[in-house]
Amino acid sequence: MNVPQHIAIILDGNGRWAKSKGMPRNYGHAQGAKNVEKICEEAWRMGIKYLTVYAFSTENWSRPQNEVDALMKLLRNYMKTCLKTAAKNDMKIRVIGDIEPLDEDIKSRIRELEEATANNGGLILQLL
Repeated sequence: MNVPQHIAIILDGNGRWAKSKGMPRNYGHAQGAKNVEKICEEAWRMGIKYLTVYAFSTENWSRPQNEVDALMKLLRNYMKTCLKTAAKNDMKIRVIGDIEPLDEDIKSRIRELEEATANNGGLILQLL
């Protein structure tokens, strides 16, 4: 099987999926975030070198404030566990989007993750 070296996914439709199941939009976002972990593991297992995840577009800032807050909370929670996951899977983390609009604690954590994983040789997870 010819496996691509780089795949990219857009995290889209999680809120609509949740609404279709009678759940709040934020539930869908949380479920989508959990799937990113599984996707990373499977991509590495398959021999994919780069995984780019388009997670938050500039248009997302215009969503209702409670939804933006929930998405930022998901990002904060992911950052807490990401270092362990990266170490376990020899994964390198890179953020290739504009981080300036993010809160300072998130920007600081992003820099820490990038620095701590810079020499890892496994899957390269690029967040956009």
